Amino acid sequence: MPIPEDVTGDEIDKDVRQELLSLPKGLAEDVAKNLVMVARLIDEDPEGAYAYSKIALRLASRVAAVREAAGFAAYANQKYSEALSEFRAARRMTGNVELWPVMADCERGLGRPEKALEMAGAPEVHKLDKAGQVEMRLVAAGARRDMDQLDAAIVTLQSPELASNSVQPWTARLRYAYADALLAAGREDEAREWFAKAVESDKDGSTDASDRLAEMDGVEFVDAFDEAEAEGDAEGDVEVEGDAEVVVEKAVEDEDDDEGDLKD
Repeated sequence: MPIPEDVTGDEIDKDVRQELLSLPKGLAEDVAKNLVMVARLIDEDPEGAYAYSKIALRLASRVAAVREAAGFAAYANQKYSEALSEFRAARRMTGNVELWPVMADCERGLGRPEKALEMAGAPEVHKLDKAGQVEMRLVAAGARRDMDQLDAAIVTLQSPELASNSVQPWTARLRYAYADALLAAGREDEAREWFAKAVESDKDGSTDASDRLAEMDGVEFVDAFDEAEAEGDAEGDVEVEGDAEVVVEKAVEDEDDDEGDLKD
C-alpha cells in the first residue's frame, strides 16, 4: 500500500523505534512507516489501519510493537479473536501486563463475559497502573451488563476514582459509563447528574455525554446543513411564486389588449 510522502517513520514512539533497531535499517524504516499509518488511520479509517498493520506484521512479526499494533488494528475492526491472539503474542514477548484490560475486552467481544470477569480478578490487575486499573473496572462493568447484572455493574464502577473531584484522563469515560449504567437501571435522575459530571470533565470530546444529557432534557438538534437546505427550498418557493405573479400580470395585460382590439 502507498505511504504518503510526509510519513518518514520518525514519528513513532522512541520505545518502538528502539525495538526496531533489531531489524536491518531499510526494513526498520519500512516497518516504522507502516506503523505510523496504523496510528494515523485507526480512528478514522480502521480498515485502512488494519491493511497497513498486516504489512508491518508480514515484515516484522517478531517485534512486539508490531504485534501490538496489529492487535489494536484488529480490535478496531471488531476482529476480536485475531486481536486477542496478537495481544497474547505481544505480552509473551515483553512480559508486560498493560494489555490485560483490552485482552479482557476481547473476551467480551467474543461473547465470553465470564472470562473477562475472571481476568478482572486475576493477580495481573494489581500490576497495572492507575489508568489500567480503571480500564479494567470499565471492562468488568461492561461484562456485568453483558450478563444483565445491572446492579452489579453499577457497584463495580463505584470507586475512589469515580468519587474523586480531580479530573484525570479516564474521568469522563468512567463517569459516562456510570451514568449509562444508572440510566439502564431506570435511575434517571442520578443518570442525568452523572452525565452532567461527565460533560464537565470531557474536555476533548471523548464521549457523547453532552448529546445524551440533551436527549434526556428533550433538546433536539437540527443539522445545520439540512437547515440551510430547507431555507434554500423555501427561497425557491418564493421565486416560483414571484414567477407566477409575473405570469398572471402578463395574462391580464394580454386580456386588456384583446379587449382593446374588440373595441376597435
